[in-house]
Amino acid sequence: MITSTRRVSPDKSEVRIAFSLDDTSDIKDVEDLSQAFPDLEQRLQPVPPCMSLRESVQVYKEHCRMAREFHHVKHEISVLEERKRKLLAELVEDEKVAVEIARLDEEFQRLTEENHTLVTLHSERREQLERLCLTNRTRQDPS
Repeated sequence: MITSTRRVSPDKSEVRIAFSLDDTSDIKDVEDLSQAFPDLEQRLQPVPPCMSLRESVQVYKEHCRMAREFHHVKHEISVLEERKRKLLAELVEDEKVAVEIARLDEEFQRLTEENHTLVTLHSERREQLERLCLTNRTRQDPS
């Protein structure tokens, strides 16, 4: 453990800085974290820490954690945007199907009414024909 005490100016209290060169766990962690973050602009990339300052290493670790979180959130956004695009395409397709169903329903109603009209007309004409045939038979058969 190295400790240094300095007085910045005569009227200020002493500043004490302590660090250990034996504690290499932070250094190993930094080596593991030293990865590129392609989603970040160059100016936002984590800057390698000053290995002799624990605070620098901690700031670097935090910066890397935030960069990973940023990457994760950005990935989630792209997945959700793709899902949104697919859902919008499905919605457009569903609207086309709904319009086609409405058109077919309208056509069915029209054809049903036309069929009813034709059946009624057919019945009336058949009755009319039967009456004419009966009238014609009674005229021809004077018995």
